[in-house]
Amino acid sequence: MGLQIDILPRTLHFKQPAGTSRGIYTERRLWYVRLTSADNSQLFGLGECAPLFDLSAEYNDDYERVLHHEAEKWNKEGHYDEDSLRDNPSILFGFETALLSAKASLRGNYLRLYDTSFTRGETGIRINGLVWMGNYDEMLQRMHEKLSSGFKCIKIKIGAIAFDEELRLIQLLRKEFDRNMVEIRVDANGGFPPEEAPKIMELLSKYDIHSIEQPIRQGQWDSMATICNQSQLPVALDEELIGVNNTSRKADLLDTVRPNYLVLKPTLHGGLKGCEEWMALARERGIGYWVTSALESNVGLNAIAQWVSYLMEIHPKDFSDYYQGLGTGQLFIDNFNDTSLFIKNGALWMS
Repeated sequence: MGLQIDILPRTLHFKQPAGTSRGIYTERRLWYVRLTSADNSQLFGLGECAPLFDLSAEYNDDYERVLHHEAEKWNKEGHYDEDSLRDNPSILFGFETALLSAKASLRGNYLRLYDTSFTRGETGIRINGLVWMGNYDEMLQRMHEKLSSGFKCIKIKIGAIAFDEELRLIQLLRKEFDRNMVEIRVDANGGFPPEEAPKIMELLSKYDIHSIEQPIRQGQWDSMATICNQSQLPVALDEELIGVNNTSRKADLLDTVRPNYLVLKPTLHGGLKGCEEWMALARERGIGYWVTSALESNVGLNAIAQWVSYLMEIHPKDFSDYYQGLGTGQLFIDNFNDTSLFIKNGALWMS
């Protein structure tokens, strides 16, 4: 196709500070991958590389140089090597989605990557409503906003304020809505010490919580395995999967820890290819999984949502029981606005 690859840096700004147990995000730096062709003016592709500061294993002061080097390499060789990019998942994701977009442009719309019931506007994707960390009143207000918007699954970021206040929020929610009305997930972002996590999880388990994401910091496989084995509260791995890119190493992790669920993010967990590998390994072991975005702009979110809709049609049983985490497109003041994604009654839709 005689592709020309350009890298376009962007900085997005959050509508309100986004707090996690690791700190607070006020802006988001990312790079768009633009594909064009001197041989075909119809061809145009757009992908997104959006590593997360202090989280992505590949993100350091050298990231932008590596990204430009890989783009130049693609320009020269006419293709990119998936296996060589295993340790650079956000770059792999950007390249994968840019190429999907370029191929879609030849079918008439560079933003419609797949032909599914979702991309045709016939069905939506059930998603969770995310309640960011804040003080008690802020989190309570955000929780009620999500419920009034029709969300049936609420994901609450915990670990930033006093735990008794966070527990009180969950108590209020459960008092008003039982588990058949609202599913509750909590995300600790690895914020609890291993020796304290079991007691905290025991308290949380009294409120019919669906799962807790990453209760302790990643890299402590034995401690996490003990928690997964002993806790009444199901555990989902998220940060634990970062940097685990070799297939046999992935299998070792799952066989050692034996989690209940995986939370998969292409930008962090190996691009589309790497996440599909995690899915296959989880499926073999009876481990559930769902997909979430990692604070990408609407370029990345559009690609992830459409990819999920494609997988839902291939593996409907794997996705039918779980809400996906694809609501982050509303977080930015200056997002990419040409996509046709919108949220209605707790589901993501494409017009």
